[in-house]
Amino acid sequence: MYETSDPASPTRRGFLDWLISLFSTVAGAAMLIPGVLYLWPAAKGGKAEDVEVKGADALKPDESTITQVRGKAVIIRRDASGLVAYSAVCPHLGCLVKWDGARKEFLCPCHAAVFDSNGRVVSGPAPAPLPQYKVKEVGGKVYVSST
Repeated sequence: MYETSDPASPTRRGFLDWLISLFSTVAGAAMLIPGVLYLWPAAKGGKAEDVEVKGADALKPDESTITQVRGKAVIIRRDASGLVAYSAVCPHLGCLVKWDGARKEFLCPCHAAVFDSNGRVVSGPAPAPLPQYKVKEVGGKVYVSST
C-alpha cells in the first residue's frame, strides 16, 4: 500500500517557504537600512583644525583663491581689513562661487545667485548666506579654521 511520510522530514514546499522568507528578509533589510541611515543625523563636529593655505599671503586686495579645508571648498580673499574666508559652495544647489573683484561680489555661475563681500545674499535663488571661516596670519603663513 501507500507509505506515509514522516511529518518531521523536510518537504520541498517547506524548503521553498523557508527560501522565500529568507529572500524577503534580505530584500526588506536592503530597503530599510538606507532609509534609516538617511534619517539618522550625520556625525557633526570633530576636532577643530587649522589648515595652512599656501600662497594666500601673496594675495593682493580684491584677489581670491580657492582651497580645500577638511574636504570642503573654501574661498579666501583679501579686502581692506585683511584676509577673509567663506564657503565656496553655493547654498542653493552646491555650485562653486567665484569672487568678482571688480564688482566686489561672489557670483554663482549656475543659477545667477549673487552674494555681497560679506557672503550675504544679494539676489538669486540662494536660501542662505555663505558660511564664514576663521582666518589667522601667523609668521607669514595663513591658516583657515575648519570650524
